[in-house]
Amino acid sequence: MPENRGYLPEGLSAPPLYTLEMLRRAVSDGAVLEGTVQRCDGDLNLYLQLGSTFAKIPREEVTAPWISGADREIAVLSRVGKQVCFTVESLSADAKGAPTALLSRRKVQEQAMEEMRRGLKPGAVVVGKVVRMEPFGAFVDIGRGIVALLPTEYISAARIRRPEQRFRTGQRILALVKAFDRETRRVTLTHKELLGTWEENAAGFTVGETVVGIVRSVEEYGTFVEIAPNLAGLAETCPDLHPGQAVSVYIKNILPDKMKIKLVIVNHSLGQSHRFDLRYFITEGHIDHWLYSTPESRKRIETDFAVAACNPV
Repeated sequence: MPENRGYLPEGLSAPPLYTLEMLRRAVSDGAVLEGTVQRCDGDLNLYLQLGSTFAKIPREEVTAPWISGADREIAVLSRVGKQVCFTVESLSADAKGAPTALLSRRKVQEQAMEEMRRGLKPGAVVVGKVVRMEPFGAFVDIGRGIVALLPTEYISAARIRRPEQRFRTGQRILALVKAFDRETRRVTLTHKELLGTWEENAAGFTVGETVVGIVRSVEEYGTFVEIAPNLAGLAETCPDLHPGQAVSVYIKNILPDKMKIKLVIVNHSLGQSHRFDLRYFITEGHIDHWLYSTPESRKRIETDFAVAACNPV
């Protein structure tokens, strides 16, 4: 099982149909629930409708203060229309006798971070949800609104320039903890190790077949074409091609000792976009070491999570 199975990202499952009895039980047992924010008032308090119960998350309970950007208005405003986790702190009735609830998202995040600080180590597989992308990386919710950074360079062994070449906002992904600074509470993720080694990816192809590929870079000495999320080959130089373009390629040769796949571009433009589905070779647990390279290759591409665990960022 992924290491954060007890505190999954917000919005991965539909909220239940709440009853007043469910909310009463949540007050007594401290259960973590989830619902969709309906509005935000001028004082930056959030409001939800939980069945027949009108609920409020006060501004100071929306986000844990140590989360980057928690003091900015956008950290609150951006929750409107989205699902958030919370605990039910109290139940009461308004002037007309209708039930109302006071909620805390901050408490949920504090609990999740405490669990992470106790048990989350480099090399742990976690479930994440992509919440935002920048050229330098993807921001991923790894549990109850706690966001980690997945740098672009760690997304894939194949060359990609921007996270959106691999992900979509809101997409559920798996990732590995690359580093965890317990003082600043910052988590850095990596992803490429879950997508398989060179040998595991190359096993899905044979010489002589023609497959769909995505151009990742065009160099003077050739064109790098991705044929799987963690595998790229080299084709002839084609100045008319550009990164992200879908092409069809003929597999001319597969060379495990050099970790190279020689390609010939058959169709320079398929006239449509293409995105590879992610295939995870590792889906749970923890790994200490990952070697992408083949046994025959002199070149070593690897990740040592045991070293990262001994030397946290």
